[in-house]
Amino acid sequence: MSKRKKIKVEPPQNWENVFENIRTMRKERNAPVDTVGCEKVSKEVDSEKVQRFHCLVSLMLSSQTKDEVNHAAMNRLRGKGLSVEGILSMEDKELEGLIYPVGFYKRKTTYLKKTCEILKKDYDSDIPNTIDDLTKLPGVGPKMAYLVMDIAWNQVVGIGVDTHVHRISNRLKWTGLSGTKNPEDTRKYLEEWLPQSYWKETNWLLVGFGQQTCLPVNPKCSGCLNKSLCPFGIEKLSSPSKSKNTKAKSKAKKTE
Repeated sequence: MSKRKKIKVEPPQNWENVFENIRTMRKERNAPVDTVGCEKVSKEVDSEKVQRFHCLVSLMLSSQTKDEVNHAAMNRLRGKGLSVEGILSMEDKELEGLIYPVGFYKRKTTYLKKTCEILKKDYDSDIPNTIDDLTKLPGVGPKMAYLVMDIAWNQVVGIGVDTHVHRISNRLKWTGLSGTKNPEDTRKYLEEWLPQSYWKETNWLLVGFGQQTCLPVNPKCSGCLNKSLCPFGIEKLSSPSKSKNTKAKSKAKKTE
């Protein structure tokens, strides 16, 4: 991957308090990511080499897919003996049927087949151990690659930023006042100011927080420990009447 330009970033005010509050809210570890997430799935086999492959497959299936759906698909694949050779020997229709209804299951079937061909040819059916090589695999983007490095190889070389981490970071203004437009820009911004000792837990903390509290729609701001520290929450909770008035006006226009 090409070297990125350094961004001069000052850490957001009160970020340590905000982070600690999220840790507190996540202490039960009972979000879907905790019980059926990619890390849990890959640890359910004995061989480290097989674990790494399962980790990669699970992450490749995970985009645009709920953890519960992804976990069920992985269980079906494992029931068929999930391996590089196993994937390559399957007909596309059979593989599609096993991973359905994960998002874009037809496209992911193609990615899995092509990736397994590369793994067999170049890696002795293991997986790459660098970000550059991982992101060369079909269907593997930066988020997946950084999580694979952490989960499969126990190397924290960056932050895995998915839609939850991206959304929450922008709501907290952890990505500057103007925010970022995509997860990869969010990763680059966060890594400029967030101490590396926090990187490993950032993904699972914020993903679970996004699944349970900081929801995409109708976030539970009133019960959030950061409601007096989060710019998004402060604005949302300070103007409930404005929101109601807007809805009332909208209804009135429809009845006119």
